[in-house]
Amino acid sequence: MCAKKILAKGESVGVSFYAFFANRNDDPELLMEAATWWIQVHKLDHFEKATKIKKMVDAGV
Repeated sequence: MCAKKILAKGESVGVSFYAFFANRNDDPELLMEAATWWIQVHKLDHFEKATKIKKMVDAGV
């Protein structure tokens, strides 16, 4: 998802954890897991640079 956004909109594009879900209500458990990782564990803002999130995911953080 991040690589696609970066390619389409450039290095400064931001993403939210919602960007990883086609329909935000398809998998509420996975959505909550992503929200917990994003908000509680890493204290990220609602929108973060896609490059930052990609690096974190690639590193297994």
